[in-house]
Amino acid sequence: VVLPPRRPSVMLSPGLCVSLLAVSCALWPAAVRAASCEPVRIPLCRSMPWNMTKMPNHLHHSTQDNAVLAIEQFEGLLGTHCSPDLLFFLCAMYAPICTIDFQHEPIKPCKAVCERAKYGCEPVMKRYNHSWPDSLACSELPLYDRGVCISPEAIVKAEGPDRCRCKAVRMCMKTYVKNNYNYVIRARVREVRNRGLEPTAVVDVKEVLKSSLVNIPKETLTLYYSSSCLCPPLTPGDEYLIMGYENEETSRLLLIDTSIAQKWKDKMGRKVKVCISLTLTGVSLLISSLALLFSAPVTFFLTVDSCFNAIRSPAPL
Repeated sequence: VVLPPRRPSVMLSPGLCVSLLAVSCALWPAAVRAASCEPVRIPLCRSMPWNMTKMPNHLHHSTQDNAVLAIEQFEGLLGTHCSPDLLFFLCAMYAPICTIDFQHEPIKPCKAVCERAKYGCEPVMKRYNHSWPDSLACSELPLYDRGVCISPEAIVKAEGPDRCRCKAVRMCMKTYVKNNYNYVIRARVREVRNRGLEPTAVVDVKEVLKSSLVNIPKETLTLYYSSSCLCPPLTPGDEYLIMGYENEETSRLLLIDTSIAQKWKDKMGRKVKVCISLTLTGVSLLISSLALLFSAPVTFFLTVDSCFNAIRSPAPL
């Protein structure tokens, strides 16, 4: 019996094996390496400028089904239009963008995007005794110029027709009561700054019609917009009646989508003062009436909305 010649065996060193494995991984098709990317199936995030995501997300949800249940709790807040950056920020956290050839981990939103959403929406949340969630802390996110992150400015065309269309907010008693503004001032606009990631308006305060926890001196001060869209719009040199919110932690006066900025008219001041007086008087009268009814000291947590509705129907300012 003639046996075929035996092939010589080849012994590979451990170092060479590791090198070959590294080369094989580097040459592996990109589509295979990115198999963990999956199409975005979260309804709220289907309008985002990316269509692939990766789980677990930045909130440690292992599946999109879990993420859907968690993000739905923000639907009411999104309905207030408190910040045009809120939906982008939430989707960047709950359905983070997944890129095939860029990096292994999903990309986080930029810190400035989080701060704009928080500044615009936390005042609305506090009206209902809620604070910005610790799980969405802005301090944990990267800065635009110091790390890898995404922001609307980086991937959304600024010239898009619907990108910065300010929603008109009608100034009437119903709006004032519903939105429960923290401050109301009469001010002349010095300038509007839209440089960098923190747009502002510098104004000279002529009269303080309402204030809350943040002190408002009758001098030059800065109002902070919640987004680069500059809503409501202000024109330098003009005098306005401005209604907005405050951030207690930073002592800032904020302008968000639901804020009001209407050019000042002398007759406007008297009507606004009556409006503010009626709401405050209505709260006092209702609390006093309830206390007498129960004949005992009672602590009531009442909103201006419910008190005012119990006293009179909405009327134009």
